[in-house]
Amino acid sequence: MGEEAVKVPAPTRYTRTALAANVGVVVNYRTGTTVVLTGDALSRWLESLEHSQAPAPVTVRPSEISWGTSESSARLETPAPPPWPWRLAATALLLTTLAARHLGRERTRFGRLVRLAEAGRSLPPPTREHASLAVRSVRWVARAFPARVACLEESTTAALLLAVGGRGGAWRHGIATDPIRMHAWICDSHDQPVEEPVQTGDYSPINGPANVEEV
Repeated sequence: MGEEAVKVPAPTRYTRTALAANVGVVVNYRTGTTVVLTGDALSRWLESLEHSQAPAPVTVRPSEISWGTSESSARLETPAPPPWPWRLAATALLLTTLAARHLGRERTRFGRLVRLAEAGRSLPPPTREHASLAVRSVRWVARAFPARVACLEESTTAALLLAVGGRGGAWRHGIATDPIRMHAWICDSHDQPVEEPVQTGDYSPINGPANVEEV
């Protein structure tokens, strides 16, 4: 049995690969399926990538060793109410995000949110102030919603809010190690996380405005 029994998925344009030491994490950006590969299974996967249309692997930088005791906040408290126009727009777009999450095939739920998050990826990137206002507006209205709004839904909605204002390419989805975990966030024009805890620096983006295709 062992590694030979590991089922290696077929690489497609939807799959993203993160490499960390001797481990590979494969994420399907259409279904959200995540597979961890090691040893021979990882070697076979990397070999298959060379003859596919899947994006090249991304090397994940090592995270600070936490021995399993470090926690990363997915959300921060909003210090002050954003302007009303921003709150109203964030409300409508959060409803759009939640509708996309719940309506349609469950198997492609992740892909639907990725499409929304990357809707404005060809637009100019936001300033830090603009991105911060978008994130804070979404967090402000999310507090009143009787539904799960985690980092994926929050960042997707903030990306939509930025796109409505003519800015884009700000959505990031990444992987960290110790243990392997994923997170989604908004960045500014310098590719720096916005309104995020310092632990977000442990995550290496596996997507970007230039390498995320339609899903």
